[in-house]
Amino acid sequence: MAVRNVKGMQNGAVPSEVAKRDKNLKRGNWGNQIEFVLTSVGYAVGLGNVWRFPYLCYRNGGGVGYGMMVVSTYIGIYYNVVICIAFYYFFSSMTPVLPWAFCNNPWNTLDCAGVLDAANLTNSSDPAQRPLNLSQLLNYTLKRTSPSEEYWRRYVLKLSDDIGNFGEVRLPLLGCLGVSWVVVFLCLIRGVKSSGKVVYFTATFPYVVLTILFVRGVTLEGAFTGIMYYLTPQWDKILEAKVWGDAASQIFYSLGCAWGGLITMASYNKFHNNCYRDSIIISITNCATSVYAGFVIFSILGFMANHLGVDVSRVADHGPGLAFVAYPEALTLLPISPLWSLLFFFMLILLGLGTQFCLLETLVTAVVDEVGNEWILKKKTYVTLAVAIAGFLLGVPLTSQAGIYWLLLMDNYAASFSLVVISCIMCVTIMYIYGHRNYFQDIQMMLGFPPPLFFQMCWRFVSPAIIFFILIFTVIQYRPITYNQYQYPGWAVAIGFLMALSSVICIPLYALFQLCRVDGDTFLQRLKNATTPSRDWGPALPEHRTGRYAPATGVSPEDGLEVQPLHPDKAHNLLRGSNGSAHPQDSRI
Repeated sequence: MAVRNVKGMQNGAVPSEVAKRDKNLKRGNWGNQIEFVLTSVGYAVGLGNVWRFPYLCYRNGGGVGYGMMVVSTYIGIYYNVVICIAFYYFFSSMTPVLPWAFCNNPWNTLDCAGVLDAANLTNSSDPAQRPLNLSQLLNYTLKRTSPSEEYWRRYVLKLSDDIGNFGEVRLPLLGCLGVSWVVVFLCLIRGVKSSGKVVYFTATFPYVVLTILFVRGVTLEGAFTGIMYYLTPQWDKILEAKVWGDAASQIFYSLGCAWGGLITMASYNKFHNNCYRDSIIISITNCATSVYAGFVIFSILGFMANHLGVDVSRVADHGPGLAFVAYPEALTLLPISPLWSLLFFFMLILLGLGTQFCLLETLVTAVVDEVGNEWILKKKTYVTLAVAIAGFLLGVPLTSQAGIYWLLLMDNYAASFSLVVISCIMCVTIMYIYGHRNYFQDIQMMLGFPPPLFFQMCWRFVSPAIIFFILIFTVIQYRPITYNQYQYPGWAVAIGFLMALSSVICIPLYALFQLCRVDGDTFLQRLKNATTPSRDWGPALPEHRTGRYAPATGVSPEDGLEVQPLHPDKAHNLLRGSNGSAHPQDSRI
């Protein structure tokens, strides 16, 4: 039994007790709180902060656990493919001249017109850099096919004409995919103990690169125009539902809600960790990074638009188009362009790895915790290896000539609509089935103080309403997926919907499973029993089971002391408090 002084409690724990008894020796904990915060920031701040948020500004001016695991599986498969492409571009940047700078390569077409080719119209001393003819000049000013786009489509991807035409596996991408998974596995070989050390670099160095690129970008001619384009709101769109829907969706997806990663990482915290403080830090850092990345991106795009003599909107893009076409082309205009390209793609790699670490750890933790015996806890490294190998094999088709079609299909369906549904169900379940009072008491037990009224109102009313709005908006806004001018066939869209359904269907299936196995003579009795927390529900460690989680034993009043069992089978032993004094067993619980 352990004694806790309620009056002297700070942050939910007795002084000197946290260091001794607030650790889960079975599952492990973070080395310190900074590791959790950096890991969560690295998880939330990903590629979307660089390639989605700036685009939205350009355009607008302005059973749940199983479902989460399925979603994380889909995302983990294709997310590492994006990282492997960043690796490929990183290695390709190790040349004196970037391979996508000019139109004099074997893969270029006659329609290619690079931003650097204009300087070679006449008196070119290099015969390989051919001058532009009249048709190319028209294409150059009206609708160019840039060398970076042709490098992306015709060389890196060797893009096929249809999602069903897989063609060949691109061996360079396959090799980079292997490198990506090896790096992720090695960083997670000891779970959070190893990844917690890696994030000191992966979560912080991208900000160093962003700052370097920002300083370089704002010194370029035309950068101010790009930044003003980024900051200037389009007031005529302020009343459009689409603008607010995009804004809500961006925050929702950027924070990684319903992916399971934040819950997994938080499960390795000590019981009395200040999750209230951490949530504020992670949310603000994530949003601030998106805004900061917008300055970096649009300063360079403004410079590129000024160089071409076109509006910024003509060079803005999103998703892979921004990361692997528009921005790399803008980098070719900078002096020592390979250096800036190396920095940019190294930043993308680190941003991607920060998210991928959490995705893989989510899957591994789900498997280990579900089995839950001592053997699998000791063999967790092998589970991590098995998941990494499976992820690599499942990612191989995405390195084929049709891989980008499948990658975007998974991104648009497997990791979009289903996330909103899972989040909506999670909010309603916690607040209205488990009960908001129970939830608030749990938070108070961990923090030592109740959650602020603002958060209580958000959790009960505002958050469910916003998530429901995003859900309705997602349905209304839905359009069949396309990639540039390519229209996906009906069978591919059907596969996309099946992927989205595969994660959501886990919730009703598990609910039916629970209804069938619980006791009860009638359906209502079974429903009530199935939605009632089990007897072993509560804090994982016995010493944290206080209040309504404390085992039923005899009580007697003692000033300001709470007693909780460390070893229920040793109920007759004397109790020893944090100050070393002994107390009889009849202390008040």
